[in-house]
Amino acid sequence: MEERRTPGVEPPGRPDDVFDEARTARAVVDEHGIVTGWSEGARLLLGYPPAEIIGEPAASLLVETVNAETLGGIRTLPTWNGRLRLRHRDGHQVEAGVLAHHRLEGGGGADWFLVSALTGTAAVPEDELLLAWSFEQATNCGITLYDTRLRLRRANDDAQRTAALSETDMRGLRFSEFIADPVMHELEWNMVRVLETGEPRHVETYVRAPGESRERAWSAFLYPLRNRDGAVRGVCMSGQDMTEQYWARKRLQLLNDASARIGSTLDVTRTAQELADVAVPAFADFAAVDLLCDRDSDLGTAPSHLPEASAAGPLRLRRAAHQSVFPGIPEAVVPLGGVDSPIMGLRAECLTGGRGVLRVEQDPQTAGLFLGDERWLAAVRAFGIHSVIGVPLRARGGTLGVAFFARHQRPEPFGKDDLLLAEEMSSRAAVYIDNARRYTRERNTSLVLQRSLLPRGTPTQSALETATRYMPADAWAGVGGDWYDVIPLAGARVALVVGDVVGHGLHATATMGRLRAAVRTLADIDLPPDELLTHLDDVVIRLRTEGDHAEEDSGNSAAVDAGQVGATCLYTIYDPVSRRCTAACAGHPPPAVVRPGSDVEYVDIPAGPPLGVGGLPFETVELQLPEGSLLALYTNGLIESAQHDLDEGLESLRKALSAPISSLEDMCDHVLNALVNDRPRDDIALVIARTQQLDDRHVATWDLSGDLTEVARARDLAARQLGDWGLQESAFVAELVVSELVTNAMRYGEDPIQLRLIRQDALICEVSDGSNTAPHLRRARSFDEGGRGLFIVAQLAECWGTRQRPIGKTIWAEIALQPPNNSAISR
Repeated sequence: MEERRTPGVEPPGRPDDVFDEARTARAVVDEHGIVTGWSEGARLLLGYPPAEIIGEPAASLLVETVNAETLGGIRTLPTWNGRLRLRHRDGHQVEAGVLAHHRLEGGGGADWFLVSALTGTAAVPEDELLLAWSFEQATNCGITLYDTRLRLRRANDDAQRTAALSETDMRGLRFSEFIADPVMHELEWNMVRVLETGEPRHVETYVRAPGESRERAWSAFLYPLRNRDGAVRGVCMSGQDMTEQYWARKRLQLLNDASARIGSTLDVTRTAQELADVAVPAFADFAAVDLLCDRDSDLGTAPSHLPEASAAGPLRLRRAAHQSVFPGIPEAVVPLGGVDSPIMGLRAECLTGGRGVLRVEQDPQTAGLFLGDERWLAAVRAFGIHSVIGVPLRARGGTLGVAFFARHQRPEPFGKDDLLLAEEMSSRAAVYIDNARRYTRERNTSLVLQRSLLPRGTPTQSALETATRYMPADAWAGVGGDWYDVIPLAGARVALVVGDVVGHGLHATATMGRLRAAVRTLADIDLPPDELLTHLDDVVIRLRTEGDHAEEDSGNSAAVDAGQVGATCLYTIYDPVSRRCTAACAGHPPPAVVRPGSDVEYVDIPAGPPLGVGGLPFETVELQLPEGSLLALYTNGLIESAQHDLDEGLESLRKALSAPISSLEDMCDHVLNALVNDRPRDDIALVIARTQQLDDRHVATWDLSGDLTEVARARDLAARQLGDWGLQESAFVAELVVSELVTNAMRYGEDPIQLRLIRQDALICEVSDGSNTAPHLRRARSFDEGGRGLFIVAQLAECWGTRQRPIGKTIWAEIALQPPNNSAISR
C-alpha cells in the first residue's frame, strides 16, 4: 500500500531532500487503529517494510497492551507524547520517544500522525557552536549579559551596533555608563529587582540610541541567569526595537483620541479647535485649520463646497483654529478669525489637488519657500520648521478648507504614515465641521423664521399690563416651536396664549407659525377657549395628514419628520370689566396666579389632551382676579431641566414669582435668572401679565326694552355719557352707530337687550340680545326699505363684529375717538 504523504513534506530519496526525511520515523494510524502510512524512517526504526505493516493493527507493534480506559483518554487529546516500547521485526524491543498528533481530515474523518527521531537527543559538539552563533548573530534583538554587580560581560552583535561600541569597550561597565541617558538608570533598577526577586521583568522605553538622530521604542525583557543549584548568578537583557509597532500603536491611540474629542459640539470653530488640540503635541508642534469662506460670510454660514474665483475676488481662507507647543502660538502668521487671500503654496496645492501634501526640507533657511508664502519665512527660520503636512478638509463631496501641521521641536520629520494619519484625522474632523455648518445654517434660518413669526411687541390695551420673554434652546437641542401671543379681543378683553410644538428645527418653527396664525384667526371670531382648542386640534390633525401624504409621495426622511406633528397650548381670556379669566388647556403646564396679598398658586385646570390626539374634549375653567393680580403663562422649557424634575421646577417658579418686584420686565428677568442656566435644553416662552379693571369711569351699561321708542332713549343715553366723558366730538358718529345696533337688535333679536359703552383709546359700542341668530352684512337695493343698518355701522366704525354668549349674542363696533375741539372749549 502506498505511503500517505504528509502535506508540505517531500518524500525521501530526492537529491534536493534538505530535510533528510529518513532521520524521522513517521506513521499514520486511523481512528480504528489500522496503520495507513509508513515512512522510510519507520522502516529503519522497526524493520517493517510498508507492504508488511500497512493495513495491520498498530497495537501489534506494542510490547505492552494499552488498556481501554487509557486509550479513551488519549483519543480526546489533540496531541500526545511519551516513550513507548515497540517490537522490532526481528523480535527485539525498541524504546522510542513518540509524538502523536490527532488530525482532522477535510472529509470529516480523523487519524493520528506519529513521529519519532532516529538520532536520539544526545548533544553533539555542533550544538555549542549553534548556541554561540545564535547569541552573537541574533537579528533585531540586542542581548547583553551582566554579572551580579550588573557589570556587562557579554553583548551580541546587534547590541554592539545599537550602542556603537564593541563588546570589549563595554565589558566591565554598567549599562548607564556606556549609554548616558536617564532611562538607563530606570533599566538598571529593574535589573536590581530581578537580582533580588529572581523574577523576570518587562520594561518598555523610548530613548535615542547613540549616533542616531531620532528616538526609538525598545521592549526590554530582563530575566535571571541561574546556576545548576538555582542561585541567581547574573541578568540577561534582551532588547527589541519596537519603534514601528510603537508608532503604529500611537497612531491608533491618536485616532481613537480624535474620535472621542472631535465633534463634541455643533459649533464650527470649536470643532476645528478640537482637531488642532488633538494634533498638538501628540502629532505635530503646530497645527492650524483654515476654512473656505465667502467675501463677507462667517465660518458658520460659509459654503460647504469649493467656490470658484469670481469678480468678487480670489478664494479666501479664514483661520478657524490653531494650536502650538509654545504658549501664545507664536508660529501663527494669521490670527484667529483672520482672512488669508490669495491662497498660495502648500494650501493651494491641497485645495486644487484634493489630496494631502507632504513637504520635508532640512534647511530652515529655505524651508519657507515650499509654503509659497513669504510671511512664513520668518516663522520657519525662527522656529526651525523642517517638515509640514497639508490636508484638504473634504466631506460629502465638497471641500471645506485645509488642515495644516508642522514640526520643529520634534527632530524626526513627517513620513508617509504620518500623512495617512493626518488625512484620517482631518477626514473625520471634516465630517463634524460639515455637520456643524449645516446645523448652523438651519439654526440661523430657524431663528430668523422664528423671530419673524413671534410677536415683535405687545399691543397697547387697558385690560392687562404685559411683559414677555422668548429664549431659544442651545445649539445642541436646536431651535424649537414654542410661541406666545397677546391678542386684543372685542369688549376690551385680551387673550393670552402660549404653545409648544413637538420637536426642533425648521419644521417645528414652521408648524409653530401655522398654529399661531390659526389661533389668531380663531380668536378673531371670538370663540371661547375650549372651542378654540377643539378647532386648533383639528388643524394639527390636518397638518399631520398633510405630512403623511408627503411621506407617501416622496418617501424621504424629511417627509417622515413632517408627518410627526403635535403640540400643547394654553389659551386664556381676561375681561377687565367683569375681572373674569377664562382658560382652557391642551396638555400644557398650568398658569400661575398671584393675587394681591396672597401666595402663588397654580390654577387647577384640566390638562386636556395634547393637540393632535383628536376626539377628546377640552374643558374651561373660570376664576375671578382682583385688580393687580399677576398671571404667568410659560412653556415646559422653563420648569423642566436635566438638573431637576418637574415638581422642583414648579416650586422654583413659585419662589421666583413670590419676589416683591413691581416691574413686570424685571420680574421676567428674575424668573429666567432663577430657573434657567446659560444653555437651556429647550425653548422657553414666558408671559407675565398684571390685571387691570375698567370701572364706572370707563364703562356705562343700560338695559333696554323691546319697544322701538327705546331707540331714541338709547341715543340720548349715549350722547349724555359721551358728554360726561368729554367726547362730544365723537357723539354724532356714536349716536348713529348706537341707533343702528339697537334698532337691529329690536327688529331681529330677542329680550333681554342691553347697551354698553366702553371707553378706551377708542369707543366700543356693544348691544346684546337674547337671540343666537348672527347678523349678516348685505348691500340693500335702491327700493329696499331696510337692510342698511350694518352697512352704515361698517362705514362709520373702525371695525365691528359679533360674538356668541352663553345666552344670545353681542354685536359690537369700535369707533375712533375724535380729538377735542380746543377752540370750542375755550369759548
